[in-house]
Amino acid sequence: MSPLAGRPRRVLFAVLLVSGFANGAAAAGSSPGDDGKVTDFTLANGMEVVVIPDHRAPIVTHMVWYKVGSADEPPGKSGIAHFFEHLMFKATTNHKAGEFDAAVSAIGGNNNAFTSYDYTCFYETVPAQALREMMDFEADRMRNLVLDDKTVATERDVILEERRSRIDNNPNAVLDEELDATLWQNQPYRIPVIGWMQEMQQLNRTDARAFYDRYYRPNNAVLVVAGDVEPDDVKALAQDTFGKLARGPDLPARIRPVEPEQNTKRTVTLSDARVGVPSFTTQWVVPSYRTAKPGEAEALALLAEILGGGSRSRLYQELVVKKGIAASAGASYQGNMLDATNFAVYGAPRGAATLGEVETALDAEVARIGRDGVTADELEKAKNRLVRSMIFARDQQQAMGNIYGSTLAVGGTVADVEEWPARIRKVTADEVKAAAARYLVFDRSATGYLMPKTQAGN
Repeated sequence: MSPLAGRPRRVLFAVLLVSGFANGAAAAGSSPGDDGKVTDFTLANGMEVVVIPDHRAPIVTHMVWYKVGSADEPPGKSGIAHFFEHLMFKATTNHKAGEFDAAVSAIGGNNNAFTSYDYTCFYETVPAQALREMMDFEADRMRNLVLDDKTVATERDVILEERRSRIDNNPNAVLDEELDATLWQNQPYRIPVIGWMQEMQQLNRTDARAFYDRYYRPNNAVLVVAGDVEPDDVKALAQDTFGKLARGPDLPARIRPVEPEQNTKRTVTLSDARVGVPSFTTQWVVPSYRTAKPGEAEALALLAEILGGGSRSRLYQELVVKKGIAASAGASYQGNMLDATNFAVYGAPRGAATLGEVETALDAEVARIGRDGVTADELEKAKNRLVRSMIFARDQQQAMGNIYGSTLAVGGTVADVEEWPARIRKVTADEVKAAAARYLVFDRSATGYLMPKTQAGN
């Protein structure tokens, strides 16, 4: 149980290694030879359901995605979304605390949960015949959670310790928080998923109950079932479990503060004695799949792949292989967000090279791609890598569930996932160049420097 951090290269809990809908999820659904395809429907109480058949093994991954994350928290209550994720593993009126976990373990399965900016997800991977049991447990805790002062206080201590160990004790994570707070001037993405310590300390049972009653309702949830199942069977089970829950009050549209136009270059520097090798990350505010104009987010995904998506990327080849000045260099684009998102480039020096040399060389590559564009050959290869990587997710039920669940949780559709490869294929070299020139402007960026602390204290 852990929050999903904002930076793909420094994560608290890695769930989606994605550039958009996934460097990895299958487009149309089921495994080769499967006679089914992805099915979606909505229960009478408003709960969305997605079924992803995969009959290669007699197992199933059952996921409940709630359309609420840290960016939906009330002002002054940072961390309540992640805190409540923890509380969901406590007692209900029908089951003692730990009974759910014990039932999953007894059948050789596994379960967990994670919180991100835009959603919270609970999942179990179990033998297929246990699907009904998992639905019963999840439907039960959706509305029957027992919240008393002792339970809330005990679990609050747990999340405070989690923050100390995962954030305060980790220079990378501390810098990530400071960089997010600098990049975002108005958007709630500037607030860490796990919360600010002083606000986490004040969370109480009243806060938890209000959050539960507002967001943990079937009409604010998406059920994803991937594995050895048939859509009709899942529909019948879902109606007999989740379908019996009353629909909650309709929630208002998830309209958040809009990020203003940015017109300054900002820097954040953290020096820490625990840092051995310096590094830097530069970020820009860019559109997500949900907020971009047609084709723009796909162009940004390909830009990230070409510029710094792996060992074949421009940054890696130029800085690591040819010049030999960098130990690491890359880029990332977090496309699957409810609101605007970030595009990042990063690097660290190798040997006698300085951080300044790496940053200068990296910045030159970013500027070059915005000025000169990309070649037809490298664009085609990048498209092939992204589209082919989607196929690999068919080997993992959870990867498939992650893509569909996270997409629907931020307002997307099954069709958005299935049509993604075709949209990637349509992107032109001019569109990639235009995205780089428009968005990767250093005068509108935020850069974080992680530096060793010298004996002189610098």
